[in-house]
Amino acid sequence: MQTCLITGGAGFIGSHVADRLLARGDRVVSLDNIDPFYAREIKERNLSSAAGNPSFRFVEGDIRDESLVARLFEEEKPDSVFHSAARAGVRPSIADPLGYEDVNVRGTLVLLEAARKAGVRHFVFASSSSVYGENPKVPFSEDDFVDHPISPYAATKKAGELIAYTVHHLSGMPVTCLRFFTVYGPRQRPDLAIHKFTRLIDEGQPIPVFGDGSTSRDYTYIDDIVDGVVRAIDRPDGYKIINLGESTTVTLSEMIAEIERALGKKAAIDRQPLQPGDVPRTYADVEKARRLLGYEPRTPFREGIDRFVAWYRETVAAPTAAGGKR
Repeated sequence: MQTCLITGGAGFIGSHVADRLLARGDRVVSLDNIDPFYAREIKERNLSSAAGNPSFRFVEGDIRDESLVARLFEEEKPDSVFHSAARAGVRPSIADPLGYEDVNVRGTLVLLEAARKAGVRHFVFASSSSVYGENPKVPFSEDDFVDHPISPYAATKKAGELIAYTVHHLSGMPVTCLRFFTVYGPRQRPDLAIHKFTRLIDEGQPIPVFGDGSTSRDYTYIDDIVDGVVRAIDRPDGYKIINLGESTTVTLSEMIAEIERALGKKAAIDRQPLQPGDVPRTYADVEKARRLLGYEPRTPFREGIDRFVAWYRETVAAPTAAGGKR
């Protein structure tokens, strides 16, 4: 049994990773500041399945709090860290670049330094496909040039990878940076497109569509991402950057059509111009993940949308219709 510290542990991906580790018998310490970017009740719901497990501890706090972080490492002595805490979102980062830098860069360095001093066996960093920017070559490979990020959020994720390498180089601590490609599924943040569009279509409200619908994403179902994360945690080996995606692409128009099909409702389209910071496409080359982690994405987009809509109806729409909170 190992102990894993998960930052952003009340969030979408972090809470799922916690559940998977607990299910196999590990201890999990979850650190999250419950940022008001979205409702506290949502994060509390994300934690609900782990909360009753005696091998789970939740700590509400900020990754920039050096004394808190140092105390956690001293008390819990984690074997590994999965660092998924971050200020999230491309468009909000354009409005608040300094806030994103402070949390995503300084906060990451606080954790890396604490992990280094504690002799942590493996530090796994949640990076992003956004670092690839407007790369014209597809699919995106870990060896591609990524020095032209087009949003502050993307720049902070690239900075996190660089800082992680420096700490690894100086200390020898194994570090793996996982570049996630558009993760979706149950517990997805309410501001992200699949969740937002599902809610708006279900409620009969127009959905904002930026551009002509031809932009495309490599949508990756949460179960596949969690499988990749856990496999990475279990394989400390030097410094690595690894893509985790589905390695298929879906256009914005196709994504909307699948949600319409699953809901049995048509969308009202509010056509808007493309937004600054948005990349035209993402598409993961996952051969490195297959080779190093045994990673194999298994959830086709249509199946993933069906699972998401079923969760949405049971967990979000039904309680709201009954007078509960979204």
